[in-house]
Amino acid sequence: MTLRRRIFAQASLFTAFNVLHGSAFAQQAWPSKPVRIVVPFAPGGTTDILARAIAPELTRAFGQTFFVDNKAGAGGNLGADIVAKSPSDGYTLLMGTVGTHGINRALYNKLPFDPIKDFSPITVVAGVPNVMVMNADIAKSRNINSVTDFIAYAKANPGKLNMASSGNGTSIHLAGELFKSMSGIYMVHFPYKGSGPAMLDLLGGSMDVMFDNLPSAIPHIKSGKLKALAVSSNQRSEAVPDLPTLEEAGGPALKGYEASSWFGLLAPAATPVAVQEKINAAVNKIIGNKDVKERLLALGMDSPQWNLDAFNKVFLADRDLMTKIVKETGITRES
Repeated sequence: MTLRRRIFAQASLFTAFNVLHGSAFAQQAWPSKPVRIVVPFAPGGTTDILARAIAPELTRAFGQTFFVDNKAGAGGNLGADIVAKSPSDGYTLLMGTVGTHGINRALYNKLPFDPIKDFSPITVVAGVPNVMVMNADIAKSRNINSVTDFIAYAKANPGKLNMASSGNGTSIHLAGELFKSMSGIYMVHFPYKGSGPAMLDLLGGSMDVMFDNLPSAIPHIKSGKLKALAVSSNQRSEAVPDLPTLEEAGGPALKGYEASSWFGLLAPAATPVAVQEKINAAVNKIIGNKDVKERLLALGMDSPQWNLDAFNKVFLADRDLMTKIVKETGITRES
């Protein structure tokens, strides 16, 4: 070997050594700078509420700033795409949902990212039922006090009721479409860029009904501005125990109805497992705290504390379930 080749080989070995050890050191030192949590919806909805609740707790846990960055649009796809194309270093996370990673895969013919292959599911922050809510004044003016009243009115007045959602392909949209399909009614769907803007119009009276996530609806239910008719889960929520499930309240037509949501942190694919495990352990410790657990429960949120494998199994199972529901209900991007 010539002197030149020997020097080149030694330099290459030295570079490889530094890359390997530098990468390991960076992984051990994570986080050494602020971490961004991308929320793929507008401020004010449940996804945003949860991200803003968990960010300061993670900041305290790791001694580095975790901050929320709202990137709304395309039913959550805009924000999800930003994270999918970010470096796999643990400094950009997504507050994903069953909509961004279960429903949209079946709803959109072509996505700029793969919801499964381009992400590493890290941890569920909360499991949440949806709740069927109406503007209280509209419900009163139309004498709607129950789910059966709503169905009867909708059948007698086809197309006169409108339904707000947080965007095409979101869990809120899916819950409403499943209700329409099973009950045999027709409502005009108005998709918004997030639950927050949709809720503003529902409260303002330009929208009639919404199948919102319980946490963002519950303050307005308690204030009397919204009339809650039922929850979408297969069991009653401890946050609103007197509120029936849609299956209970809807009669035979809604037998088997269930549409719940999960909200969790995901990272770009190939994010170091050690970083994923750190985040998973920190979040599980936070949501396992008695006071935090009680606060989440009061808002209608469940905190399952899954490890990486458990979340991944649910992640994949929901992909298949949501694909099935989208096909059965005939939901499209323009629904």
